Amino acid sequence: MKTFKIPIVASLVIILIAGSVGMLANSYIQLILLFLFVNSIMGMSLNLINGYTGQFSLGHAGFIAIGAYFTSIISTSVPFPSGLGALPVAGFITIGSGLVAGLVGYFVGLPSLRLKGDYLAIVTLGFGEIIRVSLNNIPFFGGAIGISNIPSFPELNFGGFIIDRFLVALIFATFWAVTCFFFIWRLLNSSPGRGFLSVREDEIAAEAMGINTTKMKVQAFVISSFFAGVAGSLYAYFTNYVSPASFTFLMSIDAVIMVVLGGMGSMTGCLASAFFITLLPEILRSLKDYTYGIDLRMVIYSLALILIMILRPQGLFGEKEIFHHWRKNDKSTT
Repeated sequence: MKTFKIPIVASLVIILIAGSVGMLANSYIQLILLFLFVNSIMGMSLNLINGYTGQFSLGHAGFIAIGAYFTSIISTSVPFPSGLGALPVAGFITIGSGLVAGLVGYFVGLPSLRLKGDYLAIVTLGFGEIIRVSLNNIPFFGGAIGISNIPSFPELNFGGFIIDRFLVALIFATFWAVTCFFFIWRLLNSSPGRGFLSVREDEIAAEAMGINTTKMKVQAFVISSFFAGVAGSLYAYFTNYVSPASFTFLMSIDAVIMVVLGGMGSMTGCLASAFFITLLPEILRSLKDYTYGIDLRMVIYSLALILIMILRPQGLFGEKEIFHHWRKNDKSTT
């Protein structure tokens, strides 16, 4: 029971805070809040392979696209239930999206993860572009137009007590974000997790100790791909529309920025950078009214990233977690 106590409490706190803000805001703000969870899962999943295993993948958008399109095709092909039945169905579809992305990740990772550094980055970048171009040119996937009218979460009514669509989506997103965080956290504190870290620190020494480094890297890549597929599934449900234009190389770069900005090897740092990258462009959007119509949003956003990297080259948190700091403070006061 203690194992699930912290995730449950964390979920309730997140739902309470985000739900309170979202219910007072318009639909645009609500969508931004939901995308905080999508980006958080996207960043945490890439952090497993780039941060904790020490590899460098640039094809994360491809796995997100696989998850998004799987969800879109299944959800628009079969009757989507209304009411409470929509949540378990959406849950199974999301799991399926993750499994398909993970399976593709296995077949991509098995040959490519024998490469290192720049070579691996180029291979994964090529994979992401292959996925995007394939989606753009195969009529079954809707071509450049994409897939629309993806079912959204329904409003729930419990004997007159109504749960808004946004709150239903928020509960669903919170479940997956918390699951992603604590699954990876528990994994890193297990035997396979220590294998990932040993590959990052010194792959040659890890091989000398009898660790199958290729197996470790493939395992990390598959798990990372699974949660990328989950992020893609949430993306499809929240936007109700997917197209190849949404999953370009720039999405992979955003994921890499989240990992590097937060600290390669820090889960809470990745969450902080996901909030920063999601919210800052939207906050800066209002500046257009004061710059005579000139959109300086991305210029200021880029300068902010450069400034942070100059002042904190190790990232916002480095390899540390925020609760490690709390533990130190607790020990110092006792």
